[in-house]
Amino acid sequence: MAELGAKVLGAVDAETAHYLTIRMLKDGWGPKVSLETPHLAMEVAGLSFPNILGLAAGFDKNAEAADAALDLGFGFVEVGAVTPRPQEGNPRPRVFRLRADAGVINRYGFNNDGLEVVAARLKARERKGIVGVNLGANKDSEDRAEDYVTGVRGLAGLVDFFTVNISSPNTPGLRALQGKSTLEELMRRVLTARDDAAPGTPVFLKIAPDLADEDKADIADIARATALDGLIISNTTITRAPNLRSAKAEEKGGLSGKPLFAMSTALLKEFYGTVGAEVPLIGVGGVSSARDAYEKILAGASLVQLYTALVYEGPGLLLRILNELPSYLDADGFQTIAEAVGAAAR
Repeated sequence: MAELGAKVLGAVDAETAHYLTIRMLKDGWGPKVSLETPHLAMEVAGLSFPNILGLAAGFDKNAEAADAALDLGFGFVEVGAVTPRPQEGNPRPRVFRLRADAGVINRYGFNNDGLEVVAARLKARERKGIVGVNLGANKDSEDRAEDYVTGVRGLAGLVDFFTVNISSPNTPGLRALQGKSTLEELMRRVLTARDDAAPGTPVFLKIAPDLADEDKADIADIARATALDGLIISNTTITRAPNLRSAKAEEKGGLSGKPLFAMSTALLKEFYGTVGAEVPLIGVGGVSSARDAYEKILAGASLVQLYTALVYEGPGLLLRILNELPSYLDADGFQTIAEAVGAAAR
């Protein structure tokens, strides 16, 4: 059945396949996995994660299948990105498979059902695992910082963590929020809203992989100064390596998957060298094997997320990673995954 489903999804365009996958999970067609992984458990920002592997934002944009995704074996799920008002996003086609490169380019543009609908879905779900939300800003918003504040207030009590996403390349001007003075003001307002509406709920910041050195230093300083609960490293890249082989490699948008792995992991290691254990790091970008996940951990990640690899490998990838990770720990003499965090960056 899984092989048949994969063939069907591979035969249609990428966005339709995405929609059908969400629909199948909602309708209960996904596997339900029960896997005990105490050696892969992790404590981050006051949350107890049953394992370090999470589903990255962008898959379940509208919080339609969070519990079904947890049933696949993920230690946590991040839904969204969610904006205060619904928006259609950019015109189709807007997502492209790069099969020869095991990558995907998307320019979705924060298409989602809006805060009110997503809040209702989260309120109705079974609270059986860790689910966070990726917050975005509407394309036509006059005060984008206020959009993030609205998201925090509107979803308070319904999620286990908030992610401030200012690094999507598909909303014009959004990445400008990574500038020092703008980011300081944004985080001040978001954290004030969190303390008021959802005290104790962790706030993470998701950054771009294409940062200038000055921006990296500023973000590290702000993360420490504001007692940010974590950095997610990283979003998709707007750069294109010259060795990409796929015909769609020059499409505009953010590139994810295997071509992003080296860049995002190098940035992760760099930030760990700067902030150390002061600010927990979540590694995302190009993870498609247990070795990839382990390299993120060694580079400084306390948690790891994936998404694009599922397009090519299917949900069985998750169990392969979780089952194989202990062998890497054993080979390096680590008893738990926590002991391995940052070992290659110290």
